Amino acid sequence: MGHTLLCVLSLFLLNTLLYGDGQASTRKPTLTADKTSIPAGGSVTLTCSVEDSIGWRYDWFRRTSQSSAAKLIKRSSLHHTISVSEGGIYHCRGRGVKQVYYTEDSNAVTIEKIGECIFNKAVVTQQPNWSEIYRGETITVRCEIQGGGDTEWEYEWETTTSFKPSNQHEHRISSASSSHSGDYWCKGRVKSSQHRTTEWSSSVRLTVYDNKPRPVLTVSPSWLSPGASVTLNCEVEHPSAGWRFYWYKTVPDLSLYYYSYKLLPGNSRGTEQDSYIVHGQTHTAGYVCRAGRGDPVFYTENSEPKFVWSGGQFVVTKQNVNIGGFCNISVVDLTPHCCFSDRHPAASLTVNPDRVQHFASDSVSLSCEGNSTEWRVKRFPEHGYQSDCSDWRRMTGSTCNMRLYWYGNAVYWCESGSGEFSNAVNITVWGDYYYGIILVSPVHPVTEGESVSLGCRFRTEKNLSSVFFYHNDKLIQSDTRQELNISAVSKSDEGFYKCQWSERKSAQSWMSVKVAVMEPKSSSSPVLLIVLLLCGIVLIILLLLCCCRKSTDPCWNRFVQHSLFSHLQLRNSITLYTFFSKGVHLTFFANYCYY
Repeated sequence: MGHTLLCVLSLFLLNTLLYGDGQASTRKPTLTADKTSIPAGGSVTLTCSVEDSIGWRYDWFRRTSQSSAAKLIKRSSLHHTISVSEGGIYHCRGRGVKQVYYTEDSNAVTIEKIGECIFNKAVVTQQPNWSEIYRGETITVRCEIQGGGDTEWEYEWETTTSFKPSNQHEHRISSASSSHSGDYWCKGRVKSSQHRTTEWSSSVRLTVYDNKPRPVLTVSPSWLSPGASVTLNCEVEHPSAGWRFYWYKTVPDLSLYYYSYKLLPGNSRGTEQDSYIVHGQTHTAGYVCRAGRGDPVFYTENSEPKFVWSGGQFVVTKQNVNIGGFCNISVVDLTPHCCFSDRHPAASLTVNPDRVQHFASDSVSLSCEGNSTEWRVKRFPEHGYQSDCSDWRRMTGSTCNMRLYWYGNAVYWCESGSGEFSNAVNITVWGDYYYGIILVSPVHPVTEGESVSLGCRFRTEKNLSSVFFYHNDKLIQSDTRQELNISAVSKSDEGFYKCQWSERKSAQSWMSVKVAVMEPKSSSSPVLLIVLLLCGIVLIILLLLCCCRKSTDPCWNRFVQHSLFSHLQLRNSITLYTFFSKGVHLTFFANYCYY
């Protein structure tokens, strides 16, 4: 029996020597390092220690971050030490002669490589990406790490400004100012490894202007025909930089030096286009634009007001027949055609002397009339800015009296306390006192069909003869007459006129011709319906009278040949009835039968 016991003990001892003690998996090695930072070109020695280290081999592991997977870098090493030159998080484990016997993983040791740059690239971005930023705008600068993956980063910023962003991924500048102008760089740093950083990014320059931009507004045309469309264009620097455009109509406010503004229809949120079309404009009007961008919206200054001028009170078609004028109703199609003239405008300007051109020594009175007791006269010179009469002369009631010597060519108009614009007058001043001549032409548009006379005036001569007249630079009269007389003005007579006497030529001035607009109009006016009903009754009576005659009756033959409704072609047509009511002029024509 003693022999048997000795054999068992020998086998147990041999098994222990060959395979471990059977508790290897519960042992935990200790990992130590001679230093935790690797200088450039240097290395660190790691030591893996297991209790009762006889008969152990060692596996070595490394990972780049806390969240990354460990990678086996050396397997089954007989040495319990290793030299490493890369930064990272290291651990080890031991195993017996047979691979099935492992210890637990050791503690982790972080080794940092001083000055180690990683391959990820840092990039500074600016949102919105505008080349120019204005005081008060909101801007965000970000540090983006390209290919950063799931790595947790810290950020470091450098800038040439007095302002330095915090060590965050992004920084929001809620109200930019010139102190934010400068260059910005950033780099990323691995949060778990402070010595692992990216290279510095390329710089991004932020330029902040203290002054708000002021857009430039243009209008086309400057002088309008009745009902014409007006195109507005609002120009800003860098128009593609996220701007939206807002459009306003000026409203005269005599309590203010300038105007109040009324938003034009359809652009409460602005328009992407930098142009806007106003349809059907008939009177003098002023316009303003501004631009906005960003969230919250940053607005530019308002543009300087720009005007589209109307030379007179144009004839326009109205929808209400009760306001004056007349309507002719054809019995052929029973369609009313109405024409109205604004004979009592809300505001109008008159000039005394009543001509467009004046000598510099002349005294001129500009008078405002209309439905207001408060007025101001405005002046817009060829080169400069608009001004009030009170800036350069005194208003006496509704009249501005001035000597033209101090004031060059300019457009003048009235503005009322009720917010109305008058017609505009473009006054031309001739400065040559001794040798200059001027064209005498009407201030206001001439109605088509009326007569007009144009003259030529020399400062020291009252009666000039053999005056030449030009229309759009074309000589149209070159005889001994003193005036150019047009007996019935037509639209073709509109244009620029000038005169010439004894080799002296005047400046040219525009003569406008207004045309009455006639167009079909439908109406449900009770008066009109009654008139039309009477028209129908009269026609029925006439038909019955003619039908009662025999077919051989010459009256009947004439009726068949010409038709009642072709009254304009009948030689023996006469006016049977004429009605006048509420401005409606209704005339019936009929073929009358004689017996």
